[in-house]
Amino acid sequence: MKKNKKLYLILSIIVSTVLLWLAFIYPLPYYIESPGGAADIRTVLTVDNKPDEQSGSYNFVYIQVKPATAVQLLLATFDSHSDVIPKEELAGGADTEDFYRISQFYMETSQNMAKYQGLTLAKKEASLEFFGVYILNVAEDSTFKQILNIADTVVSVNGRTFKSSPELIEYVSGLTLGSDVKVGYLSAGQEMTADGKIIKLANGKNGIGIGLVDHTEVKSKEQIDFQTGNIGGPSAGLMFTLAIYTQLADPDLRDGRMIAGTGTIEQDGSVGDIGGADKKVLSAAIAGASVFFVPNNPVDKEILKQNPNAKTNYEEAMEAVKKNNLDIEVVPVTNVKEAIDYLKKTKSQ
Repeated sequence: MKKNKKLYLILSIIVSTVLLWLAFIYPLPYYIESPGGAADIRTVLTVDNKPDEQSGSYNFVYIQVKPATAVQLLLATFDSHSDVIPKEELAGGADTEDFYRISQFYMETSQNMAKYQGLTLAKKEASLEFFGVYILNVAEDSTFKQILNIADTVVSVNGRTFKSSPELIEYVSGLTLGSDVKVGYLSAGQEMTADGKIIKLANGKNGIGIGLVDHTEVKSKEQIDFQTGNIGGPSAGLMFTLAIYTQLADPDLRDGRMIAGTGTIEQDGSVGDIGGADKKVLSAAIAGASVFFVPNNPVDKEILKQNPNAKTNYEEAMEAVKKNNLDIEVVPVTNVKEAIDYLKKTKSQ
């Protein structure tokens, strides 16, 4: 009888240990997204090898994303600043390694667009070379599934070349549903072609069913270097642009202010939407920023059809400001010039 009790106790301890391990350590197919922080761009950017010693700072904000355990999922349900996101939704079906590579592609594009815009606005000579588009994902119903892969570069469609991914998308979306299409691409340095069909995308438009981002390179006499390490994603583009422009053309633009913001930067200077505007403005306010730039583009009609309550990034940020009673000036922008104009108009002198 004593032996049975001892065996039961041992088994109970083993089972409890395993359950605790599963609850606290074993990652589930979910991620928890929460406010991260704000970082001074001077820690990742140098222009012409000169230190930026002017007062104030430009800061990019980031979100903390981490794999969820059972305990963390439970805690997240009681945290109004955290969201639980299925792995499939966050990574688009990509594994961890591919997801990291995709983030780095976005960061590379963001830096190149920021360099080009910052140089152009500062009236410095610069050229932007377009090599094609990196493939980020291939839809399950794409006829190019198992042919095109992440990190391949699309260089032509039906023999036509393009100067940007929006230009390529516009051309492809104008092709007839079900029509034949030939894609030229680079894979592991080799030039290749593949044949497929135009399909109907999830957004209702015609396409070939691939996610993409520009593969570009900027050439200039000015030396602009980024050291972003493992930081990924495109959302720091606007702030990178402001930092480059300020050092090259208007060193006093910050006027001693701690300025934060978010938004992608496009070739024409427009500021694109990002995810997590509510968490990013909270990160900026906690870090002590007095100004927060945020995209304010109309919500896409297709998105509104699926979600009539969808908000602009600006509306999301303002909702968080009011909810948390944040002391920060939220400035809506649709292009980088609006951000520069605001900073000029609000200088103390």
